[in-house]
Amino acid sequence: MMYKNKSSLWLTLGAAALLIGGGVATYYFVLSRKALENVPIGANIVPTDAMVAVSLSTEPKQWEKLREYGTPESKAALNKTIQQWRDRLFTDSGFDYQQDIQPWVGDEVMVAWLPHQTITSGTLPKPDSPPSSPTEPAMVMVFPIANPQKAQEVLAQPKLLTEGDISQRTYRGIEIIETQGLPTQNYSIAVLGEKFLLVTTDANATDRTIDTYRGEASIAKTPGYANAVEKIQTPRAFAQVYLNIPVAASVASFTSAQPIPPENLEKLQQHQGFVSSVIFEAGGINFKGISWYKPSSQKTLAVENESQEMLKWIPNNAMMVMAGGNLQRLWQDYSKDAVSNPIAPFNPETLRSSLKQATQMDLDQDFLSWMDGEFSLSLIPAVPNKETPQKFSAGLALMVETRDRQAAETALEKLDASMKSKDFRVESTQVDGQPVVKWTSPYGGFSVVRGWLDNNVLFATLGAPIANQILPEPETAIASDPLFRETVPTELSPNNGSFFVDVQRAFDRRNLSLPQLPPPQAVWVNAIRSIGVSAAVVSDRSTRYDIFVNIKDDTQPSSSTPTETTSSPENQENLPE
Repeated sequence: MMYKNKSSLWLTLGAAALLIGGGVATYYFVLSRKALENVPIGANIVPTDAMVAVSLSTEPKQWEKLREYGTPESKAALNKTIQQWRDRLFTDSGFDYQQDIQPWVGDEVMVAWLPHQTITSGTLPKPDSPPSSPTEPAMVMVFPIANPQKAQEVLAQPKLLTEGDISQRTYRGIEIIETQGLPTQNYSIAVLGEKFLLVTTDANATDRTIDTYRGEASIAKTPGYANAVEKIQTPRAFAQVYLNIPVAASVASFTSAQPIPPENLEKLQQHQGFVSSVIFEAGGINFKGISWYKPSSQKTLAVENESQEMLKWIPNNAMMVMAGGNLQRLWQDYSKDAVSNPIAPFNPETLRSSLKQATQMDLDQDFLSWMDGEFSLSLIPAVPNKETPQKFSAGLALMVETRDRQAAETALEKLDASMKSKDFRVESTQVDGQPVVKWTSPYGGFSVVRGWLDNNVLFATLGAPIANQILPEPETAIASDPLFRETVPTELSPNNGSFFVDVQRAFDRRNLSLPQLPPPQAVWVNAIRSIGVSAAVVSDRSTRYDIFVNIKDDTQPSSSTPTETTSSPENQENLPE
């Protein structure tokens, strides 16, 4: 049934209210099905092939806390972002959150992105399915109804639609209201019993979600999902994010100018998903995440959590630190996945071939074969020296533990000979009384210093002369630094790796000559003090991550507060208040 819009047209949210009133039979049908507990309620009706699903708290205090973080500039940018999403999620579909949603909505809402079925399944949609674009994922919004009576009362008040048309149809016994001809985005609205209000940007996505509601597989039934959610669940969470890795890989391949080869895509399909809770803390935002493989995956993980000792060699002024338990295994795992991962930072084959060309040595056989212990990579600022000005303001320090020093010495001697053949000056010298080997470029561009710590830990520095900060062992190591301690999560102990970056110093152009960030990105970076990460392998198929973003404490009011209500979009009410 189609309703034509002439001078005016009532967008009958009232029809949605009638659907609530008439949905009792469907409600009893839902009660007969057992929804999975301890997962976001919307996960029970979002189709299993959703690419991303985000569950958001509707608690006003959570949103107020979010808007307290950062600098005045980042607060204004955040308010604008929230405004844009509020318009996309609610205003553009004819809703006002505070008037039409807040009085009856449950504790959390779910927003998911559903790719076209031709991408995720390789099959054509049903002949009677509404048409949709195969390249644009549909947005699916699930609003749990906590107060059916209030929902019926509020939604019975019609909203004026000044453009476009309204049509109604029925799918599997559920009435659906759809807009057509709107200038920005058409919407499809349905009420599922007395439990959910469903809003999507695609009619086909509405049908697929109804199919899920009627019993087909949901993301809650995805293998490993409920177990993963249980491990990172917290009652204080502001949001929970789920990424369906196989679907995301298929979408990336389908939409890329260079599709992922089938054999590489097959490797990515062994992964199942990643979920993370988002928790607001006093000093910043905490992310508790877990990734896991499919039960049928041929790939497994070694449960090794041995990253404990390397931090004692890193001075407390380090701007960036990455530490791990086993460099050899890390490289093996990375090199297997990187070739099939479209967002891998570099191609391992490129590094292998570059090293081979430069030194005639094999990365795996000559080096990684004995790099089987803990490791770290850190960025350490140079100590100012007026007598000897430095070309570099900081230096990189690599440290790696070996269980076979003889093999390491053999490889290093071979490497020294190779560098001599390239006209590098290779000389034995000392740092604080400890023997080291120093390479100096024939062009004076850089130098490398390497030596041993505790007999079985090799270190090498590149760039500024920072070896004297490592030898002898620093009096105050990075693990004792107050900023490091308040940033790097400690719950995962022992762990398999950690990461720390002092964002303020690392992005300060007085410390590092990094390219200047564009203003939109600089606003967010300038609001962050530091970032810390800890990771631990918790089973042969899953890895836990704790991430903390330490945000500047700035109590100045933002330039655009959420409570202002003027005609300017930036100053309208924002999400839940």
